[in-house]
Amino acid sequence: MNLKSKTCPELSRRIENPKWAGIFAIALTFAFGGVVAQAQQAKVVRIGFLGPTSAASNAGRMEALRAGLRDLGYLEGKNLVIESRWAEGKFDRLPELAAELVRLNVDVILTTGTPGIRAAKNATTTIPIVMVTSGDPVGFGFVASLAQPGGNITGSSTFGPELSAKRLELLKETLPRTQRVAVLFNPDNSINDRNLPAMEQTAKLLKIRLQRFEVRGAEEFKNAFAAMTKQRVDAVALPEDDFLNANQNEVAELVAKQRLPSI
Repeated sequence: MNLKSKTCPELSRRIENPKWAGIFAIALTFAFGGVVAQAQQAKVVRIGFLGPTSAASNAGRMEALRAGLRDLGYLEGKNLVIESRWAEGKFDRLPELAAELVRLNVDVILTTGTPGIRAAKNATTTIPIVMVTSGDPVGFGFVASLAQPGGNITGSSTFGPELSAKRLELLKETLPRTQRVAVLFNPDNSINDRNLPAMEQTAKLLKIRLQRFEVRGAEEFKNAFAAMTKQRVDAVALPEDDFLNANQNEVAELVAKQRLPSI
């Protein structure tokens, strides 16, 4: 939560990278049957990374990936190949990119966000898939349950529609006079089909008016925040969205510039 409109991108990266480093241990365990330390030591491991956004916006994640694998004894050019494919925010390209990773016969596919996970799931039922930050993996049919995922998908999920709604409750508790809240979201991400109705339902109970601001590309952020200022919103709510996560530094800078409380 950024209720004082202060930014700290470096802290955000420090928090996120250890989480990602841990995910890579899961990836290798899932791919090689649980014996990470001894996993196919003579084998060159091929990891496919399916990115819904861009390489530039995921530089910190890729750094954490390589660091985590290095700690496990895997080095590029020695016993590791990372095949990265980036959709550059064009989610309709994800199925094609996922199919390309399958054709390369990678040992495991690592991907983020609902669109990336769906594309990977549709591309293969045999190659292990490790997901990160799926909004609702059970609801979207990615896994059977959180306790027993089944199939070829595992990973982490720290967001969901109920948590997006909970953010509004926390915002209202902290700033009781809040009446108009901007919701910044990417309409191309299907997780928002679940996030937004949950937020609207909670907003009615809290007597908050939500105003939606769509962004499909990084170039649209400035106009969105300018519109928020013009419409005199009291705060900004940011639902879980891989596109927003990838552009978190720019979003944080604009939040600070406009002096808008955000969560």
